[in-house]
Order: sequence, then C-alpha cells, then structure tokens
Amino acid sequence: MEPRDMLQVAIDVGVRFGIRIIGAIALWIIGRAIINFCGRLISRWLVHQHLDPTLGRYIASASSIVLSVVLVIAILGIFGVETTTFAAVIAAAGVAIGVAWGGLLGNFAAGVFLVIFRPFKTGEFVSGGGVTGTVHEIGMFATSFDTPDNVRTIVGNNKIVGDTIQNFSANPYRRVDLTAQLAHGVDVKDAVAMLKERLTRIPNVLGQPAPDVEILQFTLAGPVLAIRPYCNNAHYWQVYFDTNRMIRDSFSSARYPVPEQHVRVQSSTG
Repeated sequence: MEPRDMLQVAIDVGVRFGIRIIGAIALWIIGRAIINFCGRLISRWLVHQHLDPTLGRYIASASSIVLSVVLVIAILGIFGVETTTFAAVIAAAGVAIGVAWGGLLGNFAAGVFLVIFRPFKTGEFVSGGGVTGTVHEIGMFATSFDTPDNVRTIVGNNKIVGDTIQNFSANPYRRVDLTAQLAHGVDVKDAVAMLKERLTRIPNVLGQPAPDVEILQFTLAGPVLAIRPYCNNAHYWQVYFDTNRMIRDSFSSARYPVPEQHVRVQSSTG
C-alpha cells in the first residue's frame, strides 16, 4: 500500500473515531443533563407527595444509578461494543459483588424495609439490634441512635430487622413499673391509699389511666406493692425518679418500720 493510501486510511479512521468521540462526549453531556433534570423532577414530586425524606433519597439515588448505567451502555454502543455482552458482564459482576458484599446488600435491603414499612421514625425512642435510644437517622445501610447516656451508636439495618423492635414512642403513654416492700405490721390499705394520693402530685403523671398501686406478692419480709404510674415517654425517667423519691419520703413520714430480712438456713444431717 502506497504511503498516500495509508495516510488516507489513517485520516478516514481518525475522522470516524473522532466523530465517535465527539458524539460520545456530546451524549455524555446531554445524558448527564437529562439525568440531573430527572433527579430534580423526581425530588420535587416526592416532596409534593409528602413521602419520608429517607425514602426520597433512596428513590432519587436508585433512579440516578439506573439512568447512568443506561447512559454508559449507550456510549459504549457508539464505539461498537455489543450491549448484550456488556449486559452479561454487568450481570456477572453483580453476582460476584452480591456474593462478596452479601452483608452490605443485606443491610441495604433491610434499610428499604425500614423505610417502606416504617416500624419507627427519626426522633422516636426505640429498642432494636441490641441498642435502646432515640433514632437520629435511618441510613441506607445503617441506623444511628443517640442512647440515654448521649452516645451516638450506629447499628447495621440487617441486625435491626432481624431482631425484636420495641417502639416506646408509638403509643401516647407509657407505664412506669416500681415496687415497694412493706413490713408485716403495716396497714396495706393505708399504704395503698397514701401512695395513690401522692402519685397524683408528681408532675407529668397522667390522671387517665389512673396510677395503679396493688399488692404484687408476699415475701418473708412482708407484702410487696406494685406501683405503676403512667406518663408520656418524654417524661419517663423524671416520673421514675420522682416516684422512687416519693415512696421513700412517704414511708419515712408515716414511720413505717424497716422490713426484717429473714434468711432461710438449711440444716444438714451427717
């Protein structure tokens, strides 16, 4: 082949390849603009539908990823790459990633479950995955809690979904469970009446349902009272501590005797 012919072939190949590069760049710029526009459109629609913000981030992120993959496949098609082969490669890579990142993908799937079925929301006081605290954020792979001792704790979503979830904020009120030991010589009716009356003086104790003060069990030291006021979840610990203090002050002012501690001694025969 003559040098002139070789030069002409090189020019033709360069022109065709250059046109493809220019077309790919233009497609990328236009495609990204369309993807960004679709992302903003989806976000506005989600806000208009008053969906949960976390769910909105999930949908917007997933939509952007899917459209970006379609854009990359279209660009590769410009260069003559078989999209069917590329799709097979993506599928194989997806399987490999799924095996390697099984736990991470499990956390992602559990996060989708938490967002869709909403067993709890941000700001609620819950127990899940071995952690009890206020929900700070429900993420794509993990949920963060602020525990009562003010420690930020992050738990994988898969662990939360696989465990028992307790939502203390779901109901309008919560019961505080306490006990009080009486001596045998104390009039139980007087003690119950006194505690019921003084429970109503404690701030944030609900009138309905009314506090419960009843005999829980009998021990060698005397009867044990169950003392159960009701309050909003936000006031639980305040009512808990104030009730304990009220029990002590009430028994002290009534001059109730201290219950005797009886120890059972087992005799052995040799």
